[in-house]
Amino acid sequence: MTIAVALLAGALAVGWLVPGVLRRADLRRRDPLLLIVAWLISMAGVVLAAAAGVLLLLTPGHGAGAPLLVLIDRCWSAVQHGSPPRVEEFAGLLGLALLGAFAVRLVVVSIRGARRRARKRQENLSLLRLAARKETGPPDTLWLAHDRPLAFSMAGRPGVVVATEGLTRHLDDHAVAAVLTHEQAHLAGRHHLLVATADALRAALPFVPLFTQAPRAIRELAELAADTAAVRHCGPAAVRTALQKVSSHGAPSASLAMAQEAVDLRLARLRHGSVPPGGLRRAISCGITGVTAAALPFLAGAVLLLLITLVSCR
Repeated sequence: MTIAVALLAGALAVGWLVPGVLRRADLRRRDPLLLIVAWLISMAGVVLAAAAGVLLLLTPGHGAGAPLLVLIDRCWSAVQHGSPPRVEEFAGLLGLALLGAFAVRLVVVSIRGARRRARKRQENLSLLRLAARKETGPPDTLWLAHDRPLAFSMAGRPGVVVATEGLTRHLDDHAVAAVLTHEQAHLAGRHHLLVATADALRAALPFVPLFTQAPRAIRELAELAADTAAVRHCGPAAVRTALQKVSSHGAPSASLAMAQEAVDLRLARLRHGSVPPGGLRRAISCGITGVTAAALPFLAGAVLLLLITLVSCR
């Protein structure tokens, strides 16, 4: 039971403490994709660690293989004068019920959210196609005859970029290209899906800070990631000009618009002049970040096991 409790405690510790660590990261310098990976994989690691703890509670004779774990169990049993099997069985069944409820709620919320987004997308596109001029390409771009400079992207099959002719009236060609590249990066990076996943996890576990804070953080990081792609193709000056002049008013709630999130932070990042990382370096960094984030709850559980050993074997 000791190992299972340590895993569950490690998952809770990560769920409460990691958001503060991630929030303190300097977004003017850090690659936003690394932090997106850290948020999402940390949530997956918490769920996996909690599931492993519950399965250990339900597994007969768990933890009896390694000598260190045998020592821990003996020391802990000496302090606690034994733990009745019924306690473990009850705790395991309770944990299994909670995990089942989480899984069911996650599936229900995800399906409802997907249907709602698909319905809104269809409604919005039906209206937009009536008034817009279509420009074919990867992805399709709908141009609206409106003087306000506005652009946003809508996920789906296929993804669509919506822009107003005010972009070409108020921005130069480089800034217009930066706006379109930014929105195309949202579609290519599946940022809408990442935000939707974070929203579903928050709805399924609304009492854990890691899950409640993730959607807003990932929205901001998605905008930073799209800015990075635009800087790579168009340069920081064009992205800065676009960000200062493009409006976010009028974009649908389910879309990602260029000037919608963390504008001051993004301007500060552009002033700082951070260099977009190369593809190979970014892939290696994301892999290391993902492995670390997934292992963190298990490492926290191992530390708790060590502390239990030190306390109970005095």
